[in-house]
Amino acid sequence: MSRIGKMPVTLPQGVEVKVSKGNLVTVKGPKGTLTQQLHPDLLIEIEDGTLEVKRPTDQKRHREAHGLARALINNLVVGVSEGFVKELELVGVGYRASNETMKQLLELSLGYSHPVLFYVPEEVKVEAKQEKGKNPIIRLESHDKQLIGQIAAKIRAFRKPEPYKGKGVRFVGEEIRRKAGKTAGKK
Repeated sequence: MSRIGKMPVTLPQGVEVKVSKGNLVTVKGPKGTLTQQLHPDLLIEIEDGTLEVKRPTDQKRHREAHGLARALINNLVVGVSEGFVKELELVGVGYRASNETMKQLLELSLGYSHPVLFYVPEEVKVEAKQEKGKNPIIRLESHDKQLIGQIAAKIRAFRKPEPYKGKGVRFVGEEIRRKAGKTAGKK
């Protein structure tokens, strides 16, 4: 039995879950509404504030989908009740971020000859902070974990952290493996 799959999902106050035909799960909460299509063979049971995912057999395809379905439902429930936050920091001389012209348009200066413009979807709240003496930080907030992860990965891909000086866009708290430069080999 899947360790993750057999754990029940607790539904907080104000979160409503509906399972329609074909296992289309809709979760409504204070932060919004999310839907997810799950494997049609799985059984989803809702009893007094908890939700459990059960599989019909021990076939490989059912075992594979069991833990995944529970994790996806848990992400939906956490998203509509609490939401998710991702923070990216820009490390490098002259690296800046701003969204002052339009709230959903992020303008990044990442050492290229031109600014990088990136439009963030309406479901994600974006905020660019810049304090004197500290690296600029981009804060992303959303109820959809998949969407916020995709947006953060796209922003990071504009200038990935390089291993020699550590410059680039990285997640706050991310450890970059550093390499020694050419001087390390000289005698």
